Amino acid sequence: MSHAITLNLADGSIQFSFSVAAAQALKADLDALIGQMKEAAAAGTTRRAPLSPTEHRHSGEVFLEVFCNPNLWASPFAARVLLTLRDDRIRLTTETGLSQIYDDLTTYLDQGS
Repeated sequence: MSHAITLNLADGSIQFSFSVAAAQALKADLDALIGQMKEAAAAGTTRRAPLSPTEHRHSGEVFLEVFCNPNLWASPFAARVLLTLRDDRIRLTTETGLSQIYDDLTTYLDQGS
């Protein structure tokens, strides 16, 4: 069952139909990304292997893609993601904060419980 999720962006927000299962899958990918970034930050400035980018795609009533290259950011709190949302009539691509998307997903999942 799909409900409307609202993602807050720097200059507004976007609302679209999104299932709880899809939100849980995206949150799991973001949890893994944030965990990797926290581990890398805790390791300090020692030379480390580059982290793999996260690219999450969901196809449902709309197509959603969230991309983040963790090597560009010092911490998950500073990280930005490239968000693409499209259907057959419109396409929106924007950059927004990882922590904002994560908070919006958490709020959506808490309301669905």
